Amino acid sequence: MGRRIGVICALLVLIFTAFAWRLIHLQILKHEYYQEIAAVKHESRQVISPRRGRILDRNGEELAVNIPVQMVYADGSHIHDPAALARIAAPFLEVPVEELTEKLTTKNKYVVIRKGVSEEKAQDMIRAIDKANLHGLYLQEGSVRSYPNGEMLCDVLGYVDHTGHGADGIEKTCDEELKGQEGFRMIEHDRKGREIVVYRGQEQPPENGCDIRLSIDMGLQAIAEREVDEAYKTNHPASATAILADPNTGEILALACRPNYDPNKYNEAKSDHMRNRAISDMYEPGSVFKIIVTSAAYNEGIVDDKTRIFCENGHFSYGGKIIKDHHGSGDLSIHEILMKSSNVGAAKISLRMKDQMFYDYVRKYGFGTRTGIPLPGEIAGLVNPPHRWDMLTKTRMAFGQSISVTPIQMVMAMSAIANGGKLLKPKLVLSKGEGSAELHEAPIAQVVKPESANYIANALEKVVSNQGTAPLARIEGYRVAGKTGTAQKISPHRGYLMGRYIVSFAGFFPVNKPRIMGIVIVDDAKLSETANYGGSVAGPVFSKIGVKIARYLDMDPEPSESLSKQGSSTATVSAR
Repeated sequence: MGRRIGVICALLVLIFTAFAWRLIHLQILKHEYYQEIAAVKHESRQVISPRRGRILDRNGEELAVNIPVQMVYADGSHIHDPAALARIAAPFLEVPVEELTEKLTTKNKYVVIRKGVSEEKAQDMIRAIDKANLHGLYLQEGSVRSYPNGEMLCDVLGYVDHTGHGADGIEKTCDEELKGQEGFRMIEHDRKGREIVVYRGQEQPPENGCDIRLSIDMGLQAIAEREVDEAYKTNHPASATAILADPNTGEILALACRPNYDPNKYNEAKSDHMRNRAISDMYEPGSVFKIIVTSAAYNEGIVDDKTRIFCENGHFSYGGKIIKDHHGSGDLSIHEILMKSSNVGAAKISLRMKDQMFYDYVRKYGFGTRTGIPLPGEIAGLVNPPHRWDMLTKTRMAFGQSISVTPIQMVMAMSAIANGGKLLKPKLVLSKGEGSAELHEAPIAQVVKPESANYIANALEKVVSNQGTAPLARIEGYRVAGKTGTAQKISPHRGYLMGRYIVSFAGFFPVNKPRIMGIVIVDDAKLSETANYGGSVAGPVFSKIGVKIARYLDMDPEPSESLSKQGSSTATVSAR
């Protein structure tokens, strides 16, 4: 009996010794190894998405915001039957079963399945999965980008695509500042995949994106949108564009294009509607471009206020071609050439200038170069250097042919006339981040002397008089300066398309202290040739916008004596 008891005790000692050794082996010698295995099986690294920065207008109105939603992600280590899980989850996620099954057939511990699922659908899905005793799909709080104003300002804002990155507009150019920096959280699950909160491990909070404040004023934007939309519906053009800016700072106050799209439904938009025509379309500007040749010649002393140009009664033969005016004239001053929009007068002024000098002024005004506006897709237009000119090029450029510009270039060039000769870079972003200082940039160049710019501005005021080409662009109670443009559309097969025009009006007010610079462009309006002029189509749109702007900004009307030179408000269009 004693031996038996001794043997049993010895066996028990050996057994407990083996158990003790095994515990030491597991808990001490192999601790790190088994800890890693447990971590792989039950721990996961959960990404914490940052809040994307908002986009605001100059007054703090929200233009792009985030709406909280649920994001569904999969943990492949918890999925044992991908097909069964897909059949239950697919109706809630609105994803085909086959596609979802493929996504769920993974060993990765964090796979994003669907963003932007409503709270109600997400919770219903989880309850259905739990009821079927399946695991592997989990929820994480997220957000989707929303644009409260719908189609308004779509060409400036752009949109955020399904990957969460800015795909156009400010959303793209400022994506790095807006998106922020991802954080992460190490979490531990029980065997059913539920997080064990008390074992939550290392965590790094996300760095939210900063807010972007634009120079856009949504009050002015709404005015521009309404009038451009009305012109688009009334005249049925291929497109219509309006830009408003502060000529003293270069700040873009409004930008509206038609056709447009809703960035909340960007996947339903036509590609042609998503193009920002203000920066990506080039066109021959027509007579608006006469401000370049006249200001350059005056600035160089080639012409002055006493100069008179014989305008050949509207038919000037040069280089084997005839340059025509809509209404023939004899001797005209520089002011009268602009007021009556004489092609012959502008062409003759250009012939007094050397080719290189004229070309240099065209480039000084910013043509042939991107303006640098912080939007994707801007083009430089087309300006050929003198060695590529033929005998007719310079005379044609003088009245806006043989050159292609963008609307934003024309706005900045006309702003230089309004602000005393300074070419500015268009400013769209005022500040980045809460409390950050406003961004400022020096003028690009002093294109012409202040007195030269003022001389042309005074001439452009006469364009809006009864004797000018744009009396319908007048704004009651304010002095307005501007220039009309009526250019034939270029044929893709060379030459021009008969009876089809791009018409425009670019102007600013009040003349004595300009606050608003604007351009309206209407491309290929469905009107008769006799009615499709810049003064009769684009001018009235500018006027309607200006009247509402004056009311919105509470601008004081100018004294009646200062308005006398522009005549009464009743007039007819006399020229293009």
